[in-house]
Amino acid sequence: MKRQLSLEDIESLAVGAWILGTGGGGNPYLPLLNMRLLYKEGHRVELIDAHDLSDDDMVGTAASMGAPLVGQERLSDSRPLARAAVLMERHIGRPFAALMSVEIGGGNGVRPLMAAAVLKRPVLDTDTMGRAYPEAQMTSVAIGGLKSYPVCMVDIRGIESVVHKVPSWKWTERVARKICVEYGAAASTCRPYTASEVKQWGIHGTTTKAIAIGASVREAQRRHEDPIAAILAVEPGKLLYKGKVIDVARRITEGYLRGAARFHGVDDWKGSNFTLDFQNEWIVAWRDGEPIAMTPDLICVLDSVSGEAVGSETIRYGQRVTVIALPPPAIFLTPKGLEHVGPRAFGYDLDFKSVFS
Repeated sequence: MKRQLSLEDIESLAVGAWILGTGGGGNPYLPLLNMRLLYKEGHRVELIDAHDLSDDDMVGTAASMGAPLVGQERLSDSRPLARAAVLMERHIGRPFAALMSVEIGGGNGVRPLMAAAVLKRPVLDTDTMGRAYPEAQMTSVAIGGLKSYPVCMVDIRGIESVVHKVPSWKWTERVARKICVEYGAAASTCRPYTASEVKQWGIHGTTTKAIAIGASVREAQRRHEDPIAAILAVEPGKLLYKGKVIDVARRITEGYLRGAARFHGVDDWKGSNFTLDFQNEWIVAWRDGEPIAMTPDLICVLDSVSGEAVGSETIRYGQRVTVIALPPPAIFLTPKGLEHVGPRAFGYDLDFKSVFS
Protein backbone atom coordinates (compact mmCIF):
# COMPACT_ATOMS: atom_id res chain seq x y z
CA MET A 1 0.00 0.00 0.00
CA LYS A 2 1.35 3.38 -0.96
CA ARG A 3 -0.56 6.61 -1.34
CA GLN A 4 0.22 10.27 -1.37
CA LEU A 5 -1.52 12.09 1.45
CA SER A 6 -3.63 15.06 0.38
CA LEU A 7 -3.87 18.19 2.48
CA GLU A 8 -7.46 17.15 3.24
CA ASP A 9 -6.09 13.87 4.65
CA ILE A 10 -3.69 15.81 6.85
CA GLU A 11 -6.44 18.16 8.07
CA SER A 12 -8.47 15.10 9.07
CA LEU A 13 -5.40 13.44 10.58
CA ALA A 14 -4.89 16.42 12.90
CA VAL A 15 -8.47 16.19 14.17
CA GLY A 16 -8.39 12.40 14.58
CA ALA A 17 -4.94 12.30 16.16
CA TRP A 18 -5.99 14.89 18.73
CA ILE A 19 -8.93 12.65 19.72
CA LEU A 20 -6.67 9.56 19.95
CA GLY A 21 -4.23 11.62 22.03
CA THR A 22 -6.50 11.18 25.08
CA GLY A 23 -5.51 14.63 26.31
CA GLY A 24 -1.79 14.38 25.46
CA GLY A 25 0.60 14.18 22.55
CA GLY A 26 0.49 17.97 22.19
CA ASN A 27 -2.03 20.06 20.33
CA PRO A 28 -1.70 19.21 16.59
CA TYR A 29 -2.65 22.72 15.45
CA LEU A 30 0.95 23.96 15.14
CA PRO A 31 2.12 20.79 13.28
CA LEU A 32 -0.91 21.23 11.01
CA LEU A 33 0.11 24.82 10.25
CA ASN A 34 3.58 23.54 9.42
CA MET A 35 2.16 20.94 7.04
CA ARG A 36 -0.04 23.53 5.31
CA LEU A 37 3.06 25.63 4.67
CA LEU A 38 5.14 22.65 3.52
CA TYR A 39 2.43 21.60 1.06
CA LYS A 40 2.13 25.20 -0.17
CA GLU A 41 5.89 25.09 -0.85
CA GLY A 42 5.41 21.93 -2.94
CA HIS A 43 6.42 19.21 -0.47
CA ARG A 44 4.41 15.99 -0.41
CA VAL A 45 4.30 12.94 1.89
CA GLU A 46 3.59 9.31 1.00
CA LEU A 47 1.96 6.89 3.46
CA ILE A 48 3.09 3.28 3.13
CA ASP A 49 2.49 -0.05 4.86
CA ALA A 50 5.28 -1.42 7.05
CA HIS A 51 5.12 -4.67 5.10
CA ASP A 52 6.18 -2.79 1.96
CA LEU A 53 9.69 -2.54 3.44
CA SER A 54 12.43 -5.17 3.43
CA ASP A 55 13.05 -6.70 6.84
CA ASP A 56 16.53 -5.19 7.13
CA ASP A 57 15.45 -1.64 6.20
CA MET A 58 15.80 0.92 8.98
CA VAL A 59 12.89 2.99 10.28
CA GLY A 60 13.19 6.11 12.42
CA THR A 61 10.63 7.58 14.78
CA ALA A 62 10.01 11.32 14.71
CA ALA A 63 8.41 12.90 17.75
CA SER A 64 8.48 15.67 20.29
CA MET A 65 9.06 14.98 23.97
CA GLY A 66 8.14 17.16 26.92
CA ALA A 67 5.25 18.90 28.63
CA PRO A 68 2.38 19.77 26.23
CA LEU A 69 1.94 23.21 27.81
CA VAL A 70 5.52 24.13 26.88
CA GLY A 71 4.85 23.12 23.28
CA GLN A 72 2.22 25.86 23.09
CA GLU A 73 4.76 28.47 24.13
CA ARG A 74 7.97 27.26 22.45
CA LEU A 75 6.98 27.08 18.80
CA SER A 76 8.93 24.82 16.48
CA ASP A 77 8.93 23.68 12.84
CA SER A 78 10.17 20.74 10.80
CA ARG A 79 13.89 21.46 11.21
CA PRO A 80 14.50 20.03 14.73
CA LEU A 81 12.55 16.88 13.84
CA ALA A 82 14.57 16.42 10.66
CA ARG A 83 17.82 17.13 12.52
CA ALA A 84 17.02 14.45 15.09
CA ALA A 85 16.47 11.90 12.29
CA VAL A 86 19.68 12.88 10.47
CA LEU A 87 21.65 12.78 13.73
CA MET A 88 20.42 9.24 14.34
CA GLU A 89 21.30 8.18 10.78
CA ARG A 90 24.85 9.43 11.39
CA HIS A 91 25.00 7.70 14.76
CA ILE A 92 23.96 4.26 13.47
CA GLY A 93 25.67 4.67 10.08
CA ARG A 94 22.56 3.78 8.05
CA PRO A 95 19.82 5.80 6.31
CA PHE A 96 16.16 5.45 7.17
CA ALA A 97 13.92 3.93 4.52
CA ALA A 98 10.90 5.49 6.25
CA LEU A 99 9.81 7.45 9.30
CA MET A 100 6.97 6.64 11.71
CA SER A 101 5.09 7.92 14.74
CA VAL A 102 5.97 6.94 18.28
CA GLU A 103 2.39 7.81 19.18
CA ILE A 104 -0.47 8.54 16.81
CA GLY A 105 -2.09 10.68 19.52
CA GLY A 106 -1.97 14.47 19.36
CA GLY A 107 0.67 16.49 17.56
CA ASN A 108 3.01 13.51 17.51
CA GLY A 109 0.64 11.90 15.03
CA VAL A 110 1.43 14.70 12.56
CA ARG A 111 5.08 15.50 13.34
CA PRO A 112 6.61 12.54 11.41
CA LEU A 113 5.03 14.02 8.28
CA MET A 114 6.90 17.28 8.92
CA ALA A 115 10.27 15.53 8.98
CA ALA A 116 9.34 13.22 6.10
CA ALA A 117 8.31 16.13 3.90
CA VAL A 118 11.72 17.84 4.09
CA LEU A 119 13.78 14.62 4.12
CA LYS A 120 11.80 13.08 1.21
CA ARG A 121 11.00 9.86 3.07
CA PRO A 122 7.69 7.96 3.27
CA VAL A 123 5.78 7.61 6.54
CA LEU A 124 4.59 4.25 7.87
CA ASP A 125 0.92 3.71 8.68
CA THR A 126 2.10 2.46 12.08
CA ASP A 127 2.93 3.71 15.55
CA THR A 128 3.89 2.14 18.90
CA MET A 129 0.99 3.26 21.15
CA GLY A 130 -2.25 3.51 19.15
CA ARG A 131 -2.87 6.66 21.21
CA ALA A 132 -0.56 8.83 23.36
CA TYR A 133 1.28 7.91 26.56
CA PRO A 134 3.71 10.04 28.58
CA GLU A 135 6.64 7.64 29.09
CA ALA A 136 9.07 5.76 26.85
CA GLN A 137 8.35 2.31 28.28
CA MET A 138 4.62 2.67 27.54
CA THR A 139 4.93 1.33 24.00
CA SER A 140 4.34 -1.87 22.09
CA VAL A 141 8.07 -2.11 21.31
CA ALA A 142 8.94 -1.92 25.01
CA ILE A 143 6.39 -4.63 25.79
CA GLY A 144 7.99 -6.64 22.99
CA GLY A 145 11.36 -6.36 24.71
CA LEU A 146 13.09 -4.44 21.93
CA LYS A 147 16.23 -2.43 22.69
CA SER A 148 15.45 0.96 24.23
CA TYR A 149 18.49 2.79 22.85
CA PRO A 150 19.97 4.75 21.15
CA VAL A 151 17.84 7.92 21.36
CA CYS A 152 18.75 11.20 19.68
CA MET A 153 17.44 14.48 21.10
CA VAL A 154 17.76 18.00 19.70
CA ASP A 155 16.25 21.36 20.51
CA ILE A 156 15.51 24.58 18.66
CA ARG A 157 18.82 26.17 19.77
CA GLY A 158 20.89 23.52 18.03
CA ILE A 159 21.81 21.43 21.09
CA GLU A 160 22.18 17.73 20.21
CA SER A 161 22.35 14.73 22.56
CA VAL A 162 22.58 10.98 22.06
CA VAL A 163 21.58 8.48 24.75
CA HIS A 164 23.89 5.75 23.48
CA LYS A 165 23.20 2.93 25.95
CA VAL A 166 21.03 2.35 29.01
CA PRO A 167 20.03 -0.86 30.85
CA SER A 168 16.26 -0.65 30.44
CA TRP A 169 13.31 1.27 29.04
CA LYS A 170 12.71 2.96 32.37
CA TRP A 171 16.32 4.13 32.34
CA THR A 172 15.77 5.47 28.83
CA GLU A 173 12.84 7.48 30.14
CA ARG A 174 14.77 8.73 33.18
CA VAL A 175 17.85 9.85 31.25
CA ALA A 176 16.00 11.27 28.24
CA ARG A 177 13.52 13.08 30.49
CA LYS A 178 16.36 14.76 32.41
CA ILE A 179 17.88 15.96 29.14
CA CYS A 180 14.47 17.15 28.00
CA VAL A 181 13.98 19.13 31.22
CA GLU A 182 17.36 20.81 30.72
CA TYR A 183 16.31 21.70 27.17
CA GLY A 184 13.32 23.50 28.67
CA ALA A 185 10.81 20.58 28.73
CA ALA A 186 10.68 20.36 24.92
CA ALA A 187 12.84 18.26 22.57
CA SER A 188 12.66 16.56 19.18
CA THR A 189 13.59 12.89 19.31
CA CYS A 190 14.39 9.90 17.11
CA ARG A 191 14.82 6.16 17.72
CA PRO A 192 15.83 3.49 15.17
CA TYR A 193 14.18 0.13 14.50
CA THR A 194 14.51 -2.46 11.80
CA ALA A 195 11.50 -2.93 9.55
CA SER A 196 11.30 -6.50 10.83
CA GLU A 197 10.88 -5.21 14.40
CA VAL A 198 8.24 -2.71 13.30
CA LYS A 199 6.31 -5.37 11.40
CA GLN A 200 6.22 -7.61 14.47
CA TRP A 201 5.67 -5.08 17.25
CA GLY A 202 4.20 -1.95 15.67
CA ILE A 203 0.53 -1.04 15.94
CA HIS A 204 -0.58 -0.91 12.33
CA GLY A 205 -3.14 1.17 10.47
CA THR A 206 -3.21 3.94 13.06
CA THR A 207 -2.62 6.88 10.72
CA THR A 208 -5.45 5.65 8.49
CA LYS A 209 -7.61 5.21 11.60
CA ALA A 210 -6.92 8.77 12.79
CA ILE A 211 -7.73 10.15 9.32
CA ALA A 212 -11.05 8.26 9.31
CA ILE A 213 -12.01 9.57 12.76
CA GLY A 214 -11.08 13.12 11.81
CA ALA A 215 -12.91 12.91 8.51
CA SER A 216 -16.08 11.75 10.29
CA VAL A 217 -15.95 14.75 12.65
CA ARG A 218 -15.28 17.24 9.86
CA GLU A 219 -18.11 15.83 7.73
CA ALA A 220 -20.53 16.02 10.66
CA GLN A 221 -19.49 19.63 11.22
CA ARG A 222 -20.15 20.44 7.55
CA ARG A 223 -23.58 18.79 7.72
CA HIS A 224 -24.40 20.38 11.12
CA GLU A 225 -24.84 16.91 12.58
CA ASP A 226 -23.70 15.48 15.92
CA PRO A 227 -19.91 14.97 15.69
CA ILE A 228 -19.83 12.79 18.81
CA ALA A 229 -22.29 10.39 17.21
CA ALA A 230 -20.15 10.46 14.07
CA ILE A 231 -17.10 9.31 16.04
CA LEU A 232 -19.05 6.52 17.70
CA ALA A 233 -20.31 5.44 14.27
CA VAL A 234 -16.77 4.76 13.02
CA GLU A 235 -15.24 3.57 16.31
CA PRO A 236 -16.68 1.10 18.87
CA GLY A 237 -16.64 3.62 21.70
CA LYS A 238 -18.81 4.31 24.74
CA LEU A 239 -20.31 7.55 26.04
CA LEU A 240 -19.17 8.18 29.63
CA TYR A 241 -20.23 11.68 30.68
CA LYS A 242 -21.39 15.14 29.67
CA GLY A 243 -20.59 18.14 31.79
CA LYS A 244 -19.09 21.56 32.36
CA VAL A 245 -15.53 22.20 33.55
CA ILE A 246 -15.59 23.78 37.01
CA ASP A 247 -11.92 23.58 38.02
CA VAL A 248 -8.52 22.69 36.56
CA ALA A 249 -5.38 22.21 38.65
CA ARG A 250 -2.18 21.55 36.68
CA ARG A 251 1.55 21.89 37.14
CA ILE A 252 4.69 20.99 35.21
CA THR A 253 6.87 18.55 37.15
CA GLU A 254 9.82 16.53 35.83
CA GLY A 255 8.89 17.33 32.25
CA TYR A 256 5.25 16.21 32.58
CA LEU A 257 2.00 18.13 32.83
CA ARG A 258 0.18 16.69 35.85
CA GLY A 259 -3.09 17.55 37.55
CA ALA A 260 -6.83 17.03 37.61
CA ALA A 261 -9.91 18.54 35.98
CA ARG A 262 -13.30 18.58 37.71
CA PHE A 263 -16.74 18.73 36.09
CA HIS A 264 -20.41 19.16 36.97
CA GLY A 265 -22.81 17.03 34.96
CA VAL A 266 -25.43 18.21 32.49
CA ASP A 267 -28.38 16.48 30.79
CA ASP A 268 -28.57 12.85 31.97
CA TRP A 269 -25.53 13.44 34.22
CA LYS A 270 -26.94 16.46 36.06
CA GLY A 271 -26.08 16.32 39.76
CA SER A 272 -23.16 13.96 39.15
CA ASN A 273 -19.56 15.06 39.76
CA PHE A 274 -16.70 13.89 37.56
CA THR A 275 -12.91 14.17 37.90
CA LEU A 276 -10.15 13.35 35.41
CA ASP A 277 -6.59 12.82 36.63
CA PHE A 278 -3.87 13.39 34.06
CA GLN A 279 -0.16 12.97 33.44
CA ASN A 280 -0.05 14.63 30.02
CA GLU A 281 -2.85 12.16 29.10
CA TRP A 282 -6.13 11.41 30.88
CA ILE A 283 -5.30 8.49 33.18
CA VAL A 284 -8.26 7.79 35.50
CA ALA A 285 -11.87 9.04 35.38
CA TRP A 286 -13.81 9.25 38.64
CA ARG A 287 -17.59 9.68 38.88
CA ASP A 288 -18.90 10.61 42.31
CA GLY A 289 -15.67 9.31 43.83
CA GLU A 290 -15.68 5.95 42.07
CA PRO A 291 -13.28 5.05 39.21
CA ILE A 292 -15.30 4.40 36.05
CA ALA A 293 -12.58 4.44 33.37
CA MET A 294 -8.83 4.09 33.39
CA THR A 295 -5.80 3.50 31.20
CA PRO A 296 -5.25 1.62 28.90
CA ASP A 297 -8.83 2.35 27.78
CA LEU A 298 -8.71 5.59 25.82
CA ILE A 299 -10.44 8.39 27.74
CA CYS A 300 -11.27 11.14 25.23
CA VAL A 301 -12.57 14.58 26.24
CA LEU A 302 -14.40 16.29 23.38
CA ASP A 303 -15.93 19.70 22.88
CA SER A 304 -19.67 18.99 23.02
CA VAL A 305 -20.41 21.25 20.05
CA SER A 306 -17.49 20.75 17.65
CA GLY A 307 -16.59 17.17 18.60
CA GLU A 308 -12.91 18.09 18.56
CA ALA A 309 -10.59 16.98 21.34
CA VAL A 310 -9.75 18.98 24.44
CA GLY A 311 -6.22 18.47 25.75
CA SER A 312 -4.86 18.54 29.27
CA GLU A 313 -3.03 21.77 28.44
CA THR A 314 -6.05 23.45 26.80
CA ILE A 315 -8.95 22.43 29.03
CA ARG A 316 -10.34 25.45 30.88
CA TYR A 317 -13.10 26.58 33.21
CA GLY A 318 -16.55 26.77 31.66
CA GLN A 319 -15.99 24.42 28.73
CA ARG A 320 -18.87 22.07 27.97
CA VAL A 321 -17.46 18.67 27.14
CA THR A 322 -18.45 15.12 26.35
CA VAL A 323 -16.26 12.26 27.57
CA ILE A 324 -16.10 9.00 25.64
CA ALA A 325 -14.00 5.87 25.92
CA LEU A 326 -12.42 3.98 23.01
CA PRO A 327 -10.91 0.47 23.20
CA PRO A 328 -7.11 0.15 23.38
CA PRO A 329 -4.82 -1.96 21.18
CA ALA A 330 -4.92 -5.59 22.29
CA ILE A 331 -1.24 -5.68 23.30
CA PHE A 332 -1.92 -3.30 26.19
CA LEU A 333 -4.56 -5.65 27.62
CA THR A 334 -2.09 -8.50 28.11
CA PRO A 335 -0.61 -9.02 31.60
CA LYS A 336 2.71 -7.54 30.46
CA GLY A 337 0.93 -4.71 28.70
CA LEU A 338 -0.93 -3.79 31.88
CA GLU A 339 2.38 -3.78 33.77
CA HIS A 340 3.53 -1.04 31.40
CA VAL A 341 0.37 1.05 31.00
CA GLY A 342 -2.24 -0.06 33.54
CA PRO A 343 -3.30 2.19 36.43
CA ARG A 344 -0.57 0.84 38.72
CA ALA A 345 2.06 1.99 36.21
CA PHE A 346 0.90 5.52 37.10
CA GLY A 347 0.85 4.96 40.86
CA TYR A 348 -2.85 4.13 41.33
CA ASP A 349 -3.78 1.24 43.60
CA LEU A 350 -6.44 0.06 41.17
CA ASP A 351 -6.99 -3.18 39.28
CA PHE A 352 -7.71 -2.42 35.66
CA LYS A 353 -11.35 -2.77 34.73
CA SER A 354 -12.31 -1.93 31.16
CA VAL A 355 -15.49 -0.05 30.37
CA PHE A 356 -15.85 -2.55 27.53
CA SER A 357 -15.75 -5.69 29.70
